[in-house]
Amino acid sequence: MEIERTTKEIVIRVPSGTDLVGLQRIIDYVKFREIASKSRASQNQIDKLATDSKSSWWDKNKSKFTK
Repeated sequence: MEIERTTKEIVIRVPSGTDLVGLQRIIDYVKFREIASKSRASQNQIDKLATDSKSSWWDKNKSKFTK
């Protein structure tokens, strides 16, 4: 693996045989961290959004899990 910093970006080179699923998870985590670092939301706002989204998901999907 090689990591290179240019003036505009960081380039990471990995062997072509690298597990793509695992690599995608790492990329998603890095993307999340980048977005989260720019957020000005308070912890209370984040908690409320998480609760609301979980509730909404359950309302849409509960019929799949209950009889």
